Amino acid sequence: MAIGVDKAVVARLHRSGQKFEILIDPHKALEFKKGAKIDINEIIAFPGIYHDVRNTERVPEQDLQKIFGTTDVLKIAEKIIHEGELQLTTEQRREMVGQKKMQIATIIARRGINPQTNTPHPPQRIINVIDKAGINIDPFADAEQQIEKILKCIKVIIPIKFQNIVIRFKIPPQFAGKAYTTLKASGTIISEQWLNDGSLQMDVKMMAGVQDELFQKIANMTHGSFETNILKREDAL
Repeated sequence: MAIGVDKAVVARLHRSGQKFEILIDPHKALEFKKGAKIDINEIIAFPGIYHDVRNTERVPEQDLQKIFGTTDVLKIAEKIIHEGELQLTTEQRREMVGQKKMQIATIIARRGINPQTNTPHPPQRIINVIDKAGINIDPFADAEQQIEKILKCIKVIIPIKFQNIVIRFKIPPQFAGKAYTTLKASGTIISEQWLNDGSLQMDVKMMAGVQDELFQKIANMTHGSFETNILKREDAL
């Protein structure tokens, strides 16, 4: 069942210097934009394309044909939702920004370290600094595209830099087979060698921020019976 006009919000697309708006269900439209298969009739509140919804200024059919190559309101509505901006509810925006912020903080935590201690910053610390710096997170923009801007801002507050490291692992024979798969999945294998006693020696290049997580995995796997040595550090950003 389509949402009522009184509860609908605006989806907007700018194209060829013009503005095109439709009234939509904010929840179903967001799921549709993310890829969910929902009948467009259940998303739009009213089958009309407007230059300005508030002034009920409908777009002439000849303009629709010229810009979109069709006058089919449903097909145009799909384009507006997929390619345009959705007016989110306050709750939706808060939730989406929170999710994107955690995604960004996790990426930064995995790639970055505190150069004063050579240890990673936990994601929650990164989130706290993002909030303290008043950085605006775009809930629709790709997390990777926002990393560089955010990193420049938080560097003013906490010491952080992106770094890759090469670590040499030496795993005892009884744990070598199991550890091999985990180490291989953790980064780029620089070299590997099976020693005379059956131990595995492997040099792995990885993002500096994942070292603690990986060490914990290997420690659990080997009951703490393994050796490591950091061979090299390279600044990544």
